[in-house]
Amino acid sequence: MPADALTSARGALYRVGRPEVLRASNTGLLVLALVVGAGSAGFAILFRWLIKTFTHLATGHADYAATPGASHPGLPMLGRWFLLGVPVLAGLLYGPLVHFFAREARGHGVPEVMYAVSRRGARIPPQVAAVKALASALCIGGGGSVGREGPIVQIGSALGSTVGRLVRAPEPRMRVLVACGAAGGIAATFNAPLAGVFFAMELILADFTAQAFGMVVIAAVTSAAIGRAVLGDVPFLSLPQFSVEHVGQYGLFALLGLIAGAAGVLFTRVLYLIEDVCDAVWRGPEWLRPAVGGILLGLLLIALPQMYGVGYPVLGNAILGAYGIAFLLLLAGAKMVATSLTIGIGGSGGVFAPSLFVGAVIGSAFGQVAHLVLPGTAGPAGAYGLIGMGAVFAGAARAPITAVVIMFELTGEYSIILPMMTAIVLATGLSHLLSGDTIYTLKLRRRGVDLARPEIISAAARTTVADVMTDVPDGVLGELPLRDVAMALARSASGVLPVLDDAGEYVGIVTARVVAEALADGRHDADPASLVLELPVLVRADDHLDQALEALDRSGCAAVPVFETSRLVGWISYAAALKAMPTRHPGNPSVATPGGSQ
Repeated sequence: MPADALTSARGALYRVGRPEVLRASNTGLLVLALVVGAGSAGFAILFRWLIKTFTHLATGHADYAATPGASHPGLPMLGRWFLLGVPVLAGLLYGPLVHFFAREARGHGVPEVMYAVSRRGARIPPQVAAVKALASALCIGGGGSVGREGPIVQIGSALGSTVGRLVRAPEPRMRVLVACGAAGGIAATFNAPLAGVFFAMELILADFTAQAFGMVVIAAVTSAAIGRAVLGDVPFLSLPQFSVEHVGQYGLFALLGLIAGAAGVLFTRVLYLIEDVCDAVWRGPEWLRPAVGGILLGLLLIALPQMYGVGYPVLGNAILGAYGIAFLLLLAGAKMVATSLTIGIGGSGGVFAPSLFVGAVIGSAFGQVAHLVLPGTAGPAGAYGLIGMGAVFAGAARAPITAVVIMFELTGEYSIILPMMTAIVLATGLSHLLSGDTIYTLKLRRRGVDLARPEIISAAARTTVADVMTDVPDGVLGELPLRDVAMALARSASGVLPVLDDAGEYVGIVTARVVAEALADGRHDADPASLVLELPVLVRADDHLDQALEALDRSGCAAVPVFETSRLVGWISYAAALKAMPTRHPGNPSVATPGGSQ
């Protein structure tokens, strides 16, 4: 939803009165959770369709990883060499889209959601949902070796944040709604409602309060039900059944857990190393970076077309024993590089599916080796591939509960839960020993953000708008000619005045900039003020000052009105905000004084 649409919707809510029931009651939160769950299901269905459509347009196949190396039906003379141009063309489309409309949509998405929940009051720009869906679908459909989980988490979270902001929900409820969106997106995309719930609780909220858990469950169930009605009720991965045939296999599963944990940490290191190299090498405009970097990605796809897109068909073949040990290890290393390169050049996609891919091929290779060394004990190699999937994700993301639940729901395999739990716990423990960060939190730490430390609350976050707002300036009637409005604006302190109807009720604002532009040609002097009426982002008296500053920035005004319930009660401007900011005493930097007063 664009920012101007959000502003208009807020204005509509203001006109009908403040939605207290939705904002404050448990019933209201339940309704919002249902809305977010249904909305995230719709986005998930659309997102999957976009990926399939773009993949078919780019390759002529529904999933190119199922037929790696095949030529494009429309360009048979090129063979697999058409892959060189596909990532370039995709980058030319999603590069400018992300750069100019929502830079938060670049990368794998989950760290941005974690940061928004922890540090920004769960406020995510509304346009992120649409931009992320389109950009990630173009990236994956155009050969990007990334997954769908990161994008759908960010898409659903942006939807939850937008719904919360529309009803002016308080910050704790905003966080819950963001988690509802993340859970709903995963639930519908992977047909895994439990996995969606625990992903949201363990990684996004890191909070298991009863109310939050209940709302997230409701959103996930709603989303999964809609997803199943449209996409079908089948496990996301169709794999053969495996079972533990010998008690000695638990020792092998434990060893695999340690190897997979180290692989998860290695994947994290490779991801950010290649991203650093791309940052150091690139000197051109950021919007062009995905297209130019797409040349390297295209060459990699020509050499190893199994890296195209998410790669679930290749993952399934690995577990079924279609590849030898050497090729499995090659696939593991190539996937780490391909995913890292896709994100490093500015691509948009998740790292969850790549971690499953790496785990599947490493686990299958381990199983084949174990079968050669201990043929009477090891059992089927495919079982190790399944366990490797969850263990590598646990080693990279350090989310053991989510790893266990999501593997059960993605595969429908309950028979390997015990060995899965063993391997995942060991992988998580080794990851803690080898690295202080996960594949998600390391991105934030590199920006100087440590989610493990309590946030230092700024003065703007502690101060309410009611504490600093000024009196409402005298307004102008909507019928007043612009030439007279200009004179009133010239006398105003901020170049912004409220516009009133015949009954003296607030209907919007008028700004000096817009009036000056209207009067510049000399033909609009007699036009009424209502002709240039604007509706700024809504600010409440109980909002914090940092929220008001964001509203000023997004409204493009030097001042905006402040409301209490549906009543205009004050005026907030940049000047008033500056007076409330503490500044350092020039003679003693340790002494802070409000507004710089001595």
